[in-house]
Amino acid sequence: MRATTVAIEDPGPLERFLPESGPSTAFLRRGEGFVGLGEVARFETDRLEAADVWWDEISDQIDHDSEMLGEFGTGPIAVGTFTFDPDRSEERSVLTVPEVVIGRRGGLAWITKLGPARVDAALPAVGEPVRVPKGLTTVGGSMAEDVWTAKVGKVVDLIRRGDVHKVVLARDLIARAEEPLDLRHLLRELMASYPMTWAYLVDGMIGATPELLVRREGGLVTSRVLAGTVWSDDEAADPLRLATRLAGSRKDVSEHEFAVESVAQALAPYCNAMNVPEAPSVLKLPNVMHLATDITGVVDGDASALTLAAALHPSAAVCGTPTHLALDVISELESLDRSRYAGPVGWVDTQGDGEWAIALRGGQVRPETPNQIQLFAGAGIVADSSPESELAETAAKFVPMLQALGLLAG
Repeated sequence: MRATTVAIEDPGPLERFLPESGPSTAFLRRGEGFVGLGEVARFETDRLEAADVWWDEISDQIDHDSEMLGEFGTGPIAVGTFTFDPDRSEERSVLTVPEVVIGRRGGLAWITKLGPARVDAALPAVGEPVRVPKGLTTVGGSMAEDVWTAKVGKVVDLIRRGDVHKVVLARDLIARAEEPLDLRHLLRELMASYPMTWAYLVDGMIGATPELLVRREGGLVTSRVLAGTVWSDDEAADPLRLATRLAGSRKDVSEHEFAVESVAQALAPYCNAMNVPEAPSVLKLPNVMHLATDITGVVDGDASALTLAAALHPSAAVCGTPTHLALDVISELESLDRSRYAGPVGWVDTQGDGEWAIALRGGQVRPETPNQIQLFAGAGIVADSSPESELAETAAKFVPMLQALGLLAG
């Protein structure tokens, strides 16, 4: 397989090249990132490790002719979305190789095309006009709110008995339209309202996540840990007061510490140096605030971004701790197939560099029900958790997708 990468003039908004139908992907933040069009290879699996091996084999078969060697993210890439828990999901993980990649980062723009021979690197035509969803309604989820809060209460009891330290419980919400959803509309709405997040569109998974599981760029690895949340229904609420409340919350600080420790321990075997800040910062989003810690390290060896993602997932931020016990509690009480929600979503290149976020603040559209989207939201449960407060937290986390769908005012 041949790949050709050339520098191009700034192409404008990358998402405008996405077609309404056919394979396409996107991973964008503040106007930077890429869109992928078409598909030259696809791998479905139950394991991140198997996908890593497959991509190594595919990478070895690509003859890459590039004007931009050494620039982060340029050239052939594989884009994927992985299940949260393959042992307890009917969904499969997927890694695809786009036929065309149009990207922009750090003032540089490029296009990569793959084919059996050297290909013309001209920009493709822009996609069809975007359709706004019609007749959207919500039709409930897998369980009623009072059932979910009762389950939260059971988890709190388990934690207070010492059976487990932290558990993340999720719930879902189904939205249905009169006709197949145009996911490009949701992507554009999310990017406009939440530009500081990573907007993703991969194989029916779409969302705007604030949490970067791992980035590998050369020898440097970065992971952003988010856990601990505060929000307010009052638009006039003082942000400084909310941030102070969050930073002083024993419950939220405890939840965050579990998450940071789990990521640091998972990264340690792959790094010969690592920096873990002693205290978190506060990340402000339009709808919520999170405690945030950016962990950095120097990679020891040639572990790819996908290898690192496999080592980190699932972190305490989306599962709990100890991991195996939290997974058991989730399986017993959650009554929900998370599918690819809270799993890694992102990309890796032929050098092993890449970015993998956690698929949060999003939903999934399946081929058999193109007019329906399943939304997900979760909350970290610790000893001081209140079921009613955790329910309100999940409601706040549904906001980005409900706004993008037009079911909630922005």
